[in-house]
Amino acid sequence: MDFGIFMDFYCTRGLSQNEVFQEAFELADMADAAGLDTVWLGESHFNPNRSVLSAPIVVAGSIAARTKRLRVGMAVQVLPLISPLRIAEESATVDQISQGRFEFGVGRSGNQRAYEVMGIPYEESPARFQEALDIILEAWKGEPFSYHGQFNQIEDALLSPSPYQKPHPPIRLASTSEESFERVGRLGFPIFLSMRGMDRDDLEGNLKDYRKAWQDAGHPGVGGDISVRVPMYISPNEEDARVEPRETIEAYFARFRRQFGGEEAGANTASTPRRRASIQRLATMSYDEILETKVIFGTPESVTDKLGRYIETLGLTGFTAELNPGGLLPKEAVMRSLRLLTEEVMPAFK
Repeated sequence: MDFGIFMDFYCTRGLSQNEVFQEAFELADMADAAGLDTVWLGESHFNPNRSVLSAPIVVAGSIAARTKRLRVGMAVQVLPLISPLRIAEESATVDQISQGRFEFGVGRSGNQRAYEVMGIPYEESPARFQEALDIILEAWKGEPFSYHGQFNQIEDALLSPSPYQKPHPPIRLASTSEESFERVGRLGFPIFLSMRGMDRDDLEGNLKDYRKAWQDAGHPGVGGDISVRVPMYISPNEEDARVEPRETIEAYFARFRRQFGGEEAGANTASTPRRRASIQRLATMSYDEILETKVIFGTPESVTDKLGRYIETLGLTGFTAELNPGGLLPKEAVMRSLRLLTEEVMPAFK
């Protein structure tokens, strides 16, 4: 069982941008020393009031250079927004710097605004994503190649450096909508999930589609690695674990509703009927319902029990804790959750 934390370099507590970076690096250092398996980095563009993590591959190299054993993963690199040859080079470089501690999580993001600012039509994102992934995989073979696609024309390219890991770093595809589970299974990749738009029952049904598509495509086994990202808060006291994170988790889901529910200018064109129904359901959820279906909050003992049920129900091989989902928790609370996770929860699953 792989244990990780998700980092998004939030700016929502009045910190300067420099302070945000330093606090995040301090958390990564603590994770490395505490024996956590992986830190996963988000990607956020043109939203300085929320996050400064617009160049996650640069941050991944910095974390890899300052840590000894911690794996560093992308969650996710938004492939349609960058040259596939450039990200192939940069990812291979981070893999070399870390000596094989790099994980390549990829997706196309549901945030339309970044595409609009960069002048890339969002409706092109599925095709751009697939082209980019095909090019990166070809480049990582370490042989000269050419590629002629709809968006990329490449002649006789030879990547340098090659990845440290052979044949390449582990690749994991994000899946945030019901429609994408079958596609990821058919392609035969491990999957990275989030609890924002789905609850445990939704994931259980969608993962059946993923595993069926995996097997129908003839891939070995019953499915790939399944990793899920869940908001987590751990406290020595059950009541504190319920009360203390309320403001930050409510802010987290309110932002999600604005971003994907059409409340903000430029409503998301990727919002499917199922996604809209999920967001509408979330809009009427009580805090008690959120605690029951969307998060894992509690003492180390209750968190261990809840996590065990997730693993059994969903067949997880990886778990990523989002320790400060709304960005409003003080540093001390986040670090306490990390300490309790590594010292009292992880040992039950190792």
